[in-house]
Amino acid sequence: MLSKRVKDFRKKAGWSQQKLAEKAGLSYNAITKIEQGAAKQPTIQTMIKIADALGISLDTLVGRR
Repeated sequence: MLSKRVKDFRKKAGWSQQKLAEKAGLSYNAITKIEQGAAKQPTIQTMIKIADALGISLDTLVGRR
C-alpha cells in the first residue's frame, strides 16, 4: 500500500513528516493524508516530488519492479 511505503521510506531516511514535506515542497497536511491513507490517489506530480525528496525512483516508491 502506498501510504505504508511512503511512511517506511521516510522513516528509513530518519525524517519527520514535516521534514519530508519541506524537502518535497509539499504541505505537512499532504504528507499526513498520504501516510494515513486519506489521500487515495495523490497526483503523479506529488508522488514525483516525494520520490525525488527521498532520492528514490517513482517505481521504487510505488513498489513497481
